[in-house]
Amino acid sequence: MQGATFPDLRRESARQLLELDFPGYAVGGLAVGEPHEVTCAMAAEVTALLPKDRPRYLMGVGRPEQIADYVALGIDMMDCVLPTRAARHACLYTSEGRVLIKNSRYAEDQRPVDSNCSCSVCRRYTRAYLRHLFAAGEMTAAILATQHNVHFYLDIMRQIREAIEFGNLANFASDMHARYAADPA
Repeated sequence: MQGATFPDLRRESARQLLELDFPGYAVGGLAVGEPHEVTCAMAAEVTALLPKDRPRYLMGVGRPEQIADYVALGIDMMDCVLPTRAARHACLYTSEGRVLIKNSRYAEDQRPVDSNCSCSVCRRYTRAYLRHLFAAGEMTAAILATQHNVHFYLDIMRQIREAIEFGNLANFASDMHARYAADPA
């Protein structure tokens, strides 16, 4: 579905696509700089019209603190380059916010990237070591950071499924927003 930030155009796009009876529906054109609130409003316009028994895909979105908001609107899937792009630029997502690993304060930090993470990067390497790899221009740095960030995103989705199961999605979303608003990066 397309239609920029015009609710009437989005609804019309949805109606026309529904006539084609697809096995799933994609909502596009909302990852090009709109504020999160506008993206949510436009996604809500069309998800209200889409069949609940078909997959709904929101294209190109997914900051960690926003994912639960999209799920609450009825979005089943989304994709985003953010976890890999951020990793290449030494930004690691954690349960407490972003870690910009190139910062000098991590030079001797012997903690894992995220003590609440079970990924192999957090089990094996320290913040100091990852910082050293980035400082040395070592390609392994971006690979390890990507591995961690992708694991982090998958874990967010696991937590969202759990929150839905226990009727706690709104609290989970609120907690994620709070953690990333107080971003320690």
